[in-house]
Amino acid sequence: MNDRASLTAEKSFLEARLAELPAVARLTRHSAESRLHRVEHEIARLPVSLSAAARARVTLTFKGRPVLGSEGIFADFGMKAVNAFSEAVAAVAASLSAPLAARGPIPNRDLNQLLITGTAIGSFGFELQELPAAQMATLPEATLVARALEQTQNLLLGTTAADDELLADTAAELDQRAIDKVRAFVAVLLDHQAICTLQNGDQVFRFAELGQVQASLQRLGSDNLHESVVDLDGAFEGVLPKRRAFEFRRADTGEVLVGKIGFAIERPETANHHLRQPVRIRLTQTVVGGGRPRYLLPALPDGWT
Repeated sequence: MNDRASLTAEKSFLEARLAELPAVARLTRHSAESRLHRVEHEIARLPVSLSAAARARVTLTFKGRPVLGSEGIFADFGMKAVNAFSEAVAAVAASLSAPLAARGPIPNRDLNQLLITGTAIGSFGFELQELPAAQMATLPEATLVARALEQTQNLLLGTTAADDELLADTAAELDQRAIDKVRAFVAVLLDHQAICTLQNGDQVFRFAELGQVQASLQRLGSDNLHESVVDLDGAFEGVLPKRRAFEFRRADTGEVLVGKIGFAIERPETANHHLRQPVRIRLTQTVVGGGRPRYLLPALPDGWT
């Protein structure tokens, strides 16, 4: 029996024991309640292990030169494509939880990578699923890997959209290094003259032809997608913690900027304690093409509590 099962069994026993104890058995009741509290605390500290049904999963299928119908796929391309996609998702997941360094290992890569759990028939491809003990995201409704899959799909979808709105909104939440990893996956497709379909739950993204793959690669490039860091003086006008959005009035122009709050900030409501107080903040500014800038607040000002 594993630790969680053992502790859960003990918890059930203690709860049943307390229900049976008479009110006059104060010492025995106190001892059982103390032990129950300790067991509950130990259970709460255990890592969350997701059931197979609850884990994020995605189907990635391919067409093009490396694919022989539903019979098979060239191993060289298959390994490169799946590895590049898994690296992209791990980098996006890390980017959502904290700012990424320009170089060095991707944080928590081993926890945020994907397992190949099967092959997908039709166009040839693979079924991928997050690890059983994947970290839970700060959002209760989704794991970090699930959100990374959603953002990766949105980023790709944004590169094929008629305008830059979705691409700009999605890119603004991610570090340039994570975007570069997604671009590297697209580069593998183009290098091998392949297209792909990505099915994540009810959401489906597909490249219809190689021209879209080439356009996607260009739109994810530094010539089109510009990210920079800006320091601004001003004051917060308001923060919406659940929507993770803020309004900031610039001191120099009086313009009110609307931006997003990075997921590394665990308590964004803290900013509401400092509204209209002069402060200098550092924002990540993302511009796609000639579109309007998007702003991300990666961290609160030093000393704010």
